[in-house]
Amino acid sequence: MPASLSRPPRSADAPLPRLSCLPRLSLLGTSLLLAACQATAPTLGGGQGGTVATGSAGGANATGSNPQLETCTETLGTVGVDEDTRAPWYYDLQSRRLGPTTPVLRMMIQQSNCFVVVERGASMNNVMRERSLERSGETRPGSNFAPGQLVSADYTISPSVQFAAKGTQGMNLGGFGAIGSALGAVAGSVKANEAATTLLMVDNRSGVQLAAAQGSAKNWDVGGVVGLFGSGLGAAGGGYSNTPEGRIVVAALMDSYNQLVKAARNYKAQQVRGGLGTGGTLGVQGGSTPASQALQPAAAPAPVPAPAAAPAAAPRPSSTSRPPAKTTPAPKKQ
Repeated sequence: MPASLSRPPRSADAPLPRLSCLPRLSLLGTSLLLAACQATAPTLGGGQGGTVATGSAGGANATGSNPQLETCTETLGTVGVDEDTRAPWYYDLQSRRLGPTTPVLRMMIQQSNCFVVVERGASMNNVMRERSLERSGETRPGSNFAPGQLVSADYTISPSVQFAAKGTQGMNLGGFGAIGSALGAVAGSVKANEAATTLLMVDNRSGVQLAAAQGSAKNWDVGGVVGLFGSGLGAAGGGYSNTPEGRIVVAALMDSYNQLVKAARNYKAQQVRGGLGTGGTLGVQGGSTPASQALQPAAAPAPVPAPAAAPAAAPRPSSTSRPPAKTTPAPKKQ
């Protein structure tokens, strides 16, 4: 090696050469930029938008509600919300540390003014307990808990939730050196979180299903970068885990409720010839319904009785036969 290019030996007590801080600053800026991005906002049907369930409701008035929520100028009836706590999807909610869907769904229903919500959930126990206290004489006079004041629910809305979380493949950014490796590590954790919900509305008096609607929501999630650049960098990354979160479920519920309101606006009663519940128009041979009776073969006509035979004529006397001799009675003895 030429002497001009040789490096002089470093003594043991000489200070270490200072490395450039630009790569570290670049990594820090990248991590802060990714942390600021985090996850995209959940949207109805996968479009762009912000938080979906907002504001409050008081009677027929709503404050700060999402403008995407369908509303009605005329209330269609009273409704109770029934959540099947024994369904598999409900246990899935609990495993994801998500609470019941009924509170947010009831708020959206009241904000829309399409239905009047009546209590049919856990608080119904408190409603009945107050009546029990009144009957026992424990409440003050004039409590006005006389019978006949509860409002019946015309309809019941039942929600169900279906989850789906799909991850994308990581991007190959190794050509950009250390920064490219960092970006590639984060890009590999980008996932599309999706949720779908279904709402069913049943008429409580007849048990007939009146409407059904399905909704969905989707967002893109940038995974956490904790530990990628050290213990103190990227701690704010990762808006969601590997499973859909509550905001996605709420967005999907609003989407399905909007579809339910549209179906209710366009409602047309189904009619069955002969009336609902009388057997329908699909008959079964040997059945007793009107449609089944129509399938029975026509009864064979009764056989016509044969004419009665004429009585036999008396035999005619033969020409050679003699007439019976006349007998003279014997004289009586005196």
